[in-house]
Amino acid sequence: MASAQKGFFTDTTLCIGCKACEVACKQWNQLPDDGFHFTGMSYDNTGHLGSSTWRHVSFVERPGTGCPSIERPAMPEAPGARAGNFSWLMMSDVCKHCERAGCLEACPTGAIVRTEFDTVYIQPDVCNGCGYCISACPFGVVDRREDDGRAWKCTLCYDRLGDGMQPACAKACPTSSIQFGDLVQLKVQAEARVEELHGKGLKEAYLYGDSAASQPGTGGLHAFFLLVDKPEVYNLPPDPEVPTLKGKRSWKSAGLAMLGLAALALGTVLLDAEVGR
Repeated sequence: MASAQKGFFTDTTLCIGCKACEVACKQWNQLPDDGFHFTGMSYDNTGHLGSSTWRHVSFVERPGTGCPSIERPAMPEAPGARAGNFSWLMMSDVCKHCERAGCLEACPTGAIVRTEFDTVYIQPDVCNGCGYCISACPFGVVDRREDDGRAWKCTLCYDRLGDGMQPACAKACPTSSIQFGDLVQLKVQAEARVEELHGKGLKEAYLYGDSAASQPGTGGLHAFFLLVDKPEVYNLPPDPEVPTLKGKRSWKSAGLAMLGLAALALGTVLLDAEVGR
């Protein structure tokens, strides 16, 4: 029986940085442009995820010629281009649709809901623009649009899923770096891919956010990744955690502190009584 849980598995070793996913996302969801500015960050012209950028391809430049064991699909070389002594790590980032979503827990109006596909969806006609979801997201994904003040993020193409289609970004990806499907099946494919890369000598390959055991702060991600370097290198938090988990610890600490103060006050009263005798 097929799982109702849908998600993404993004294999960064197959990403060629073509940005077809970014374009397809903007086109299908009719998102505005981000302005045509030079960021100075390699070939990255969008900078980060935001209210109008629901898919973002990052280019991480690092010294060396890269890992020869990665069979990255060939990309046509521009005329006159020369390879320098550096390599790229490329990754198409997106909303993670966390199992335990901080944005959903923080929303006071019920605008953010869990869909029948177990994805996290913001209802724009209910959102009042309070912004609580923005600070509650441990990945900095949710953003508010300046023109209407409401919060926006990837919907995992909810409208396409309802019609039995796959999200626009996954359909446009020419190398299958972005894979969409049942979450259970995606995890099986991802684990097999890691084993394959390890067999080829790329021992650095691992899965980021594929389960609650590996990422207890979010309960696991419905959009997880195969990485070959530390999460921070890809601008991902190493140990993301929804604020409500920290809240429980804070209340527990506050309670213990109050008990300590009460014990101190009682001790002072008893000591004064003893001295007064």
